[in-house]
Amino acid sequence: MAGNSQRRNRRTSNKKGMQVGSGGQRRKGLEGRGPTPKAEDRKKHKANRLATAKAKHAQARRPAPRRGGVKGTSEMVVGRNPVYEALRDGVPAITLYVQQYIDNDERVRDILQLAGERGKINLMEAPRAELDRMTNGLNHQGIVLQVPPYEYAHPQDLIDAAHDNHEEPLIVALDGVTDPRNLGAIIRSTNAFGGHGVVVPERRAAHMTAGAWKSSAGTAARTPVSRVTNLTRALEDYKKAGLTIVGLTADGEHKVEDLEAIGGPVVIVIGSEGKGLGRLVGETCDYRVRISMPGGAESLNAGVAAGIVLYETARRRK
Repeated sequence: MAGNSQRRNRRTSNKKGMQVGSGGQRRKGLEGRGPTPKAEDRKKHKANRLATAKAKHAQARRPAPRRGGVKGTSEMVVGRNPVYEALRDGVPAITLYVQQYIDNDERVRDILQLAGERGKINLMEAPRAELDRMTNGLNHQGIVLQVPPYEYAHPQDLIDAAHDNHEEPLIVALDGVTDPRNLGAIIRSTNAFGGHGVVVPERRAAHMTAGAWKSSAGTAARTPVSRVTNLTRALEDYKKAGLTIVGLTADGEHKVEDLEAIGGPVVIVIGSEGKGLGRLVGETCDYRVRISMPGGAESLNAGVAAGIVLYETARRRK
């Protein structure tokens, strides 16, 4: 009997009874999804990929301080004459520290006047013991100037600057140049002859110090400097971007005045006066050039040599 009752219940439950209507709940499903999205808004569409790549490229070309260019370190200029010359020559500065109860002689008055005229330089009075600590015991003569960290450009920014001006890139790379005054002089020549920037390696090289700023005679504010971890790799990247790598060396196979390639997109590599180009850097160069010297001198100062090559490059670009 129990089995019969269960079978009757199953039959009863399978009977189709009254169905509840949708009450219009399915109407939204009949309305569609609206207008078809634009091609660039569809993830798998070719136009979307192109738009995404364009946006990434624009993001990568932001100004150097925002796009990952490395920063230098803060520097202290000490002594009355060095501080006066740094302020006079336009070296960037954050704070001028003056010793308490300092003798207010003519040079101190000149320094305070220059700092006031420059503006945006903090003036701080400090005890002698504090200045001794800040300068590691150097003879600061009661005057210390703090120079802000230099914001180096990204290597790609130098190419972008040329393209933005509808010009072929002209970049100078330094290999083993350790004197900041030579760096400043090369920056000055690069600016004078239409170059788009200077590249320096991170190790065993001059960096943007107060001395380099002074030697550049203010052009460092208009000529970007990029600092790279590996100079050879940076040159290879420039080569992939279509630039010709020309190394300057005393035993170069070509005379600089005979090489037509320097008239196009080019990186000019300058080595140190003593050792010249490093082996790997020299092997990376497409051409190795020399400067003709009828007078018989064996080598030239790096700053002077860079100026000669840049002049020849600018002459060919006219």
